[in-house]
Amino acid sequence: MRFSKSDCSDSRQVSRAWFAVYTKHQHEKKTAELLASKGIEVFLPLYQTTRRWKDRNKVLALPLFPSYLFLNSGLQNKSEILATPGVFSLVESAGRACPIPDLEIEAIRKIVHRQTPVEPHPFLQSGDTVLVKSGPLAGVSGILVQFRNQYRIVLSVNLLQRSLAIEIDLSSIEKSGEMQNRKWFPDFGKKTA
Repeated sequence: MRFSKSDCSDSRQVSRAWFAVYTKHQHEKKTAELLASKGIEVFLPLYQTTRRWKDRNKVLALPLFPSYLFLNSGLQNKSEILATPGVFSLVESAGRACPIPDLEIEAIRKIVHRQTPVEPHPFLQSGDTVLVKSGPLAGVSGILVQFRNQYRIVLSVNLLQRSLAIEIDLSSIEKSGEMQNRKWFPDFGKKTA
């Protein structure tokens, strides 16, 4: 995906926005701690997974977006951010940091705080978009997919070209006007008489 200069910010002109930081592999947590200790607002979305070894199972908290974390900054302290151990770079285009829309960050926050099974998902750019109309994820929109007789909503961070998926009850989502005419689309909890 390509970004134009208008999509990305000149660090001298930004008041505050969310930006992605590319980190050293498997150093996301330590890098987040170091940035937070400098007074920078950091968001590192994690998910729980169980890994099996020969003698035991272990529950791990892993980054939803490996090698990335998010920070909310005006980038006046860009050199301090880049000097932090574990930070390789800000996600940029033509030398300008690219902000991530607040809606994408808030949707990820809702999912992470819900503490239900979530996992990384291959990046999706287009598909049938639905909106969660009720429950703790109300207002979140994403792409509806079916996986092993379960429905999931896939949320994407377009700038990183990464996605995550969360299981969803069909009765809690509403379809867009374009999808209402499709006969194959599942009945979203409509009550029949």
